[in-house]
Amino acid sequence: MSDKEKEALEDDEIIVVMTDDEGNEYYYRQEMILPVNGENFALLVPTVSDEEAEGHEHGDGCGCGCDDEDEAFFAKIVPGEDGEDEYIEPTDEEFDAVCAAYDALVDEEDKD
Repeated sequence: MSDKEKEALEDDEIIVVMTDDEGNEYYYRQEMILPVNGENFALLVPTVSDEEAEGHEHGDGCGCGCDDEDEAFFAKIVPGEDGEDEYIEPTDEEFDAVCAAYDALVDEEDKD
Protein backbone atom coordinates (compact mmCIF):
# COMPACT_ATOMS: atom_id res chain seq x y z
CA MET A 1 0.00 0.00 0.00
CA SER A 2 1.42 3.35 -1.01
CA ASP A 3 1.77 6.31 1.36
CA LYS A 4 -0.95 8.09 -0.59
CA GLU A 5 -3.37 5.18 -0.08
CA LYS A 6 -2.54 5.04 3.64
CA GLU A 7 -3.16 8.78 3.93
CA ALA A 8 -6.53 8.43 2.18
CA LEU A 9 -7.54 5.69 4.60
CA GLU A 10 -6.53 7.84 7.56
CA ASP A 11 -8.62 10.71 6.23
CA ASP A 12 -11.74 8.56 5.83
CA GLU A 13 -13.83 9.03 8.94
CA ILE A 14 -16.56 6.59 9.73
CA ILE A 15 -19.61 8.34 11.13
CA VAL A 16 -22.13 6.19 12.98
CA VAL A 17 -25.69 7.46 13.42
CA MET A 18 -27.57 6.12 16.45
CA THR A 19 -31.30 6.66 16.88
CA ASP A 20 -32.95 6.57 20.30
CA ASP A 21 -36.47 5.34 21.11
CA GLU A 22 -37.88 8.82 20.43
CA GLY A 23 -36.35 9.04 16.94
CA ASN A 24 -33.57 11.48 17.90
CA GLU A 25 -30.38 10.93 15.91
CA TYR A 26 -26.93 11.09 17.51
CA TYR A 27 -23.72 11.17 15.51
CA TYR A 28 -20.49 9.44 16.54
CA ARG A 29 -17.08 9.21 14.92
CA GLN A 30 -15.46 5.78 14.98
CA GLU A 31 -12.16 6.56 16.68
CA MET A 32 -10.70 3.05 16.54
CA ILE A 33 -11.55 -0.63 16.33
CA LEU A 34 -10.29 -3.00 19.00
CA PRO A 35 -10.31 -6.72 18.21
CA VAL A 36 -11.00 -8.72 21.39
CA ASN A 37 -11.59 -12.46 21.58
CA GLY A 38 -12.27 -12.73 17.85
CA GLU A 39 -14.82 -9.90 17.78
CA ASN A 40 -14.49 -6.22 16.88
CA PHE A 41 -15.43 -3.33 19.12
CA ALA A 42 -15.51 0.33 18.10
CA LEU A 43 -14.66 3.31 20.25
CA LEU A 44 -17.32 5.86 19.31
CA VAL A 45 -16.79 9.54 20.06
CA PRO A 46 -19.60 12.13 19.83
CA THR A 47 -19.61 14.47 16.87
CA VAL A 48 -22.16 16.75 15.30
CA SER A 49 -24.00 16.42 12.00
CA ASP A 50 -23.46 18.96 9.23
CA GLU A 51 -26.94 20.35 9.95
CA GLU A 52 -26.13 20.87 13.63
CA ALA A 53 -22.75 22.41 12.86
CA GLU A 54 -24.19 24.97 10.45
CA GLY A 55 -24.36 28.29 12.26
CA HIS A 56 -23.51 26.66 15.55
CA GLU A 57 -20.98 28.14 17.94
CA HIS A 58 -19.44 25.71 20.40
CA GLY A 59 -19.00 26.76 23.97
CA ASP A 60 -19.70 25.79 27.51
CA GLY A 61 -23.13 24.28 27.77
CA CYS A 62 -23.86 24.21 24.03
CA GLY A 63 -25.29 20.72 24.54
CA CYS A 64 -24.19 19.28 21.21
CA GLY A 65 -21.70 16.83 22.68
CA CYS A 66 -18.91 18.28 20.54
CA ASP A 67 -16.54 18.64 23.46
CA ASP A 68 -17.96 16.06 25.83
CA GLU A 69 -15.37 13.28 25.84
CA ASP A 70 -17.26 11.55 28.68
CA GLU A 71 -19.87 10.54 26.11
CA ALA A 72 -17.47 8.22 24.25
CA PHE A 73 -18.29 4.53 24.49
CA PHE A 74 -17.49 1.09 23.13
CA ALA A 75 -19.91 -0.70 20.82
CA LYS A 76 -19.71 -4.24 19.49
CA ILE A 77 -19.66 -4.44 15.68
CA VAL A 78 -21.85 -7.19 14.24
CA PRO A 79 -22.95 -7.86 10.66
CA GLY A 80 -26.54 -6.82 10.04
CA GLU A 81 -29.11 -8.63 7.92
CA ASP A 82 -28.38 -6.24 5.05
CA GLY A 83 -24.64 -6.91 5.23
CA GLU A 84 -23.88 -3.52 6.79
CA ASP A 85 -22.15 -3.27 10.17
CA GLU A 86 -24.39 -2.73 13.17
CA TYR A 87 -23.24 -1.35 16.49
CA ILE A 88 -24.71 -2.91 19.62
CA GLU A 89 -24.10 -2.66 23.34
CA PRO A 90 -21.54 -5.21 24.55
CA THR A 91 -22.30 -7.58 27.42
CA ASP A 92 -20.73 -6.77 30.79
CA GLU A 93 -18.05 -9.41 30.20
CA GLU A 94 -17.29 -8.07 26.71
CA PHE A 95 -17.16 -4.51 28.05
CA ASP A 96 -14.67 -5.51 30.76
CA ALA A 97 -12.47 -7.29 28.19
CA VAL A 98 -12.56 -4.31 25.80
CA CYS A 99 -11.70 -1.87 28.59
CA ALA A 100 -8.74 -4.06 29.60
CA ALA A 101 -7.53 -4.21 25.98
CA TYR A 102 -7.92 -0.44 25.60
CA ASP A 103 -6.06 0.23 28.87
CA ALA A 104 -3.22 -2.07 27.74
CA LEU A 105 -3.04 -0.22 24.41
CA VAL A 106 -2.91 3.17 26.13
CA ASP A 107 -0.25 1.92 28.55
CA GLU A 108 1.82 0.63 25.61
CA GLU A 109 1.53 3.98 23.79
CA ASP A 110 2.56 5.83 26.96
CA LYS A 111 5.77 3.77 27.08
CA ASP A 112 6.71 4.88 23.58
